[in-house]
Amino acid sequence: MIRTTLAAMWAIGSLVLAASALAEQAPAKPIITDPVYTKPYRLVDVGGGRRINLYCRGTGSPAVIFSAGGYDSSIAWALVQPAISKTNTTCSYDRAGLGFSDAATRPGTSANDVDDIHKALQAAHIKPPYLLVGHSMGGMAVRVFADRYRDEVVGMVIVDGSHEDQSTRLKTIATPEALAHWDDEATDTSCMDAIKDGEIPKESPLYKKCVGEPDPRFSKAINDVMLEYTAKAKYQAATTSEMHNFWGGASADETRATRRDFGDMPIIVLTHAPHAPAKGITQQLQDQRTVMWEQFQNEVAAMSTHGVNEVVPRSTHLINYDRPEIVIDAIHQALAIAAEQRDQPVATKHAAHPSEALP
Repeated sequence: MIRTTLAAMWAIGSLVLAASALAEQAPAKPIITDPVYTKPYRLVDVGGGRRINLYCRGTGSPAVIFSAGGYDSSIAWALVQPAISKTNTTCSYDRAGLGFSDAATRPGTSANDVDDIHKALQAAHIKPPYLLVGHSMGGMAVRVFADRYRDEVVGMVIVDGSHEDQSTRLKTIATPEALAHWDDEATDTSCMDAIKDGEIPKESPLYKKCVGEPDPRFSKAINDVMLEYTAKAKYQAATTSEMHNFWGGASADETRATRRDFGDMPIIVLTHAPHAPAKGITQQLQDQRTVMWEQFQNEVAAMSTHGVNEVVPRSTHLINYDRPEIVIDAIHQALAIAAEQRDQPVATKHAAHPSEALP
């Protein structure tokens, strides 16, 4: 669905209103119609009486695991997952409280997200190795996953990922108007306050802001279901917690604490640039924002000797919707590098000590 909150503009990493850009570029008829997104696919027990909705298809190793961005669910990968599942096992999922997953019982942090999906994969017998794919805030989660379970991960593809320092560093070039509302998302409880009898009623003046509108990219059946669960208290509580922990620092701190050296693990980063002109923003400031955003992505790519940042033109922050073919290609690239590394003899993967070259 299309959201119009401040978080939709900033927390997911975009420097323009991604929702508006989506509406402007959306096709005349829906392109995502798969009924799999209208109901739970497989509710997997992750302990404590909670279940995570896990959507797996295909066969083949490594398994490719998809992590959606802020406010989004497994449908974020509807244009990507089918192509990858032709050759590999693939799994996307709804974070706790989102989509068809059960309500969250703990804060919506990157570390808790990673704990849930790792348990879900184990319970569903989806064995490593894994190639991790994360969009926006999901880009931070996959880094936490790769750090925590390094031996299980063979690569990462990060799609316009959020960065642990974006809040503080983007603040240095924000306009006075933006600064005046900068900390709102860390304290805003308006959507939770609008809930009556377990959901936000359609007649609420906050319905459009907190629930959204039908997304022209999705079929009516998908939109109907998504708007229904987005209005529920469990979704509003989960997304409010995620935004608070993003802006409040817990998720950023967890990501910042991960390793800065992933060795030769392939890390392919996709960056949308240049940023579209924003209303009331000078070209100079817009250019500064683009450069800083690219720098965030360069820093992540630099964490591997097989890291690369690929700039994606003709796209918004939602590269997985706008240019799915680019994401598919990046995943294939990462899988190819990982396969080459697995087949390569250990002796040729590391530079030999000079003495080893002597006859």
